[in-house]
Amino acid sequence: MSSVPAPLPEEVAHFCASQGWPVHPLTPLRKTPAANCAKCGRDRAHGPEVCPCIKSGRWCHSFHAATTDHALIRQWWAYEPNFGVGVSCGPANLVVIDVDAHAVEVPDRSRLLPGIPIHERVNLKGLSSGYDTLALLAAYRRQINPVDDEQTLRVRTVSGGRHIWYRRTLEDPLFKSSTGSGRTALAWQVDIRATGGYIVAPATLTPAGRYTRVGEATLPAPLPRWLAAELTRTGHVMEPKQQVLASSPKPRRVTAASRDHALQALHTLLAAVDACGQVPEGAGFTEKLNRAAFTAGGFVQAGRIAIEDARRLLSEAADHARPHQVPRNRRIIDSALAAGARRPLHPEGRS
Repeated sequence: MSSVPAPLPEEVAHFCASQGWPVHPLTPLRKTPAANCAKCGRDRAHGPEVCPCIKSGRWCHSFHAATTDHALIRQWWAYEPNFGVGVSCGPANLVVIDVDAHAVEVPDRSRLLPGIPIHERVNLKGLSSGYDTLALLAAYRRQINPVDDEQTLRVRTVSGGRHIWYRRTLEDPLFKSSTGSGRTALAWQVDIRATGGYIVAPATLTPAGRYTRVGEATLPAPLPRWLAAELTRTGHVMEPKQQVLASSPKPRRVTAASRDHALQALHTLLAAVDACGQVPEGAGFTEKLNRAAFTAGGFVQAGRIAIEDARRLLSEAADHARPHQVPRNRRIIDSALAAGARRPLHPEGRS
């Protein structure tokens, strides 16, 4: 029986970009980012903010150059078809649990689950990897082990570990990455790939093997509430000044008229989104949904509309127009709401 051939790297890159996940090339047959100019090699002579490669539309500096531009992706992978695919987690609103299975010495039980003491009566015989500590954490919280979560995208790594992909929602703070031996960790041998990091896309090939999807789910599920709480507890939340969405301030002089004005303005934009359902493509759906959600984010931050109402109205219009791409609709809405919330929108204009 013949097996289904793995997709080409460029095909993977385009798929990721279509989900709203910015991608960047990885060195062929490796999981490390591809450099471009000589100064971006090992000497790290300059940073991404001054790198001429990025400004000229070239890959460089890992996730700093990541893009969802399909034309740019075609250009990059035409230059090197064997580039692997990295996904920038922060802009993609991804939180990926990276479970390692390295053959290293097991630390003292006090270091297995940061902040959670493990009683001496708990038998830890056989514990040897991140699979065990993540299972221990899930059992302690009486939750489903993310490794066994069939509702979300899971990827088997070439070293025998597991990448468990989740989607950060608007209610979640920005989470930061934790890797290696840093002080911030979810559990021993369990890293987090989020803002400030990237993840290797499924189907990427290395000399040790290929990153392969596990189970039927092809897209990330929303981050479970209990995991969001654990990430907050273990210090993975970005500093408040770096968060995309601050808590809504108490508005000054919010009147019924101003709320009605906001809803009327939003309904006008939602009508344009809803009308896209009459045109299968070429209706500017993404742009119109972005505009509506961006405006709604400003109203939410100004206290004119409740976040729950904004998300419900946006989702209803988007899903009516494009019912076949509900996960993508949610990503567009989440991203644009957060962007609009940076500047509260009042009836008299932006503050």
